[in-house]
Amino acid sequence: MTTTRREQEDRSQARWYIVHTYSGQEDLVKRNLELRIQSLDMQDRIFQVIVPKEEELVFKEGKRRSEQRKLFPGYVLIQMVMDDESWYVVRNTPGVTGFVSTEDEHDKRPKPVPLEDKQLEAILKQTEARPGGVKIGLERGETVRITEGPFVDFVGSVSDVDESKGKVRVLVSFFGRETPVELDFLQVERV
Repeated sequence: MTTTRREQEDRSQARWYIVHTYSGQEDLVKRNLELRIQSLDMQDRIFQVIVPKEEELVFKEGKRRSEQRKLFPGYVLIQMVMDDESWYVVRNTPGVTGFVSTEDEHDKRPKPVPLEDKQLEAILKQTEARPGGVKIGLERGETVRITEGPFVDFVGSVSDVDESKGKVRVLVSFFGRETPVELDFLQVERV
């Protein structure tokens, strides 16, 4: 599929805009908008729809898995050439509540504000395929059993959780004294 010169010119004039959606419906809005772009033949005006997400490592019920977490719940990014027709297509997509806008000085109507290049770069950098933070799913005071290392099979209580490092500090009874032991979250399981 080749692009015409007009399509290339249009794409070079395209800017990124932020659209409000109902919370939890970001992916549905993206699908609906992509279908509307096709059915209304707007591929030369609306180019990309993104729900910014990041990869997050989650630890629940003794299992480690990767999940997608929305960076901006209730918002979708759209690359488009702004005109009345493209605005209408986006604005009237089910689930869209409006554009992030500023009030126009002359006619006092809201005017969609495009993202600055630096803002867009920062958002896209966050969405790169790298594991983000770690959600351990353990809380202070919880009883755990150590599954690896020199304290294997010791039972203790969680005294601290550091999700940014994926570490937990567990108080174990060692020679009659409570001793803090710092462990990787994969080295413990709930009792």
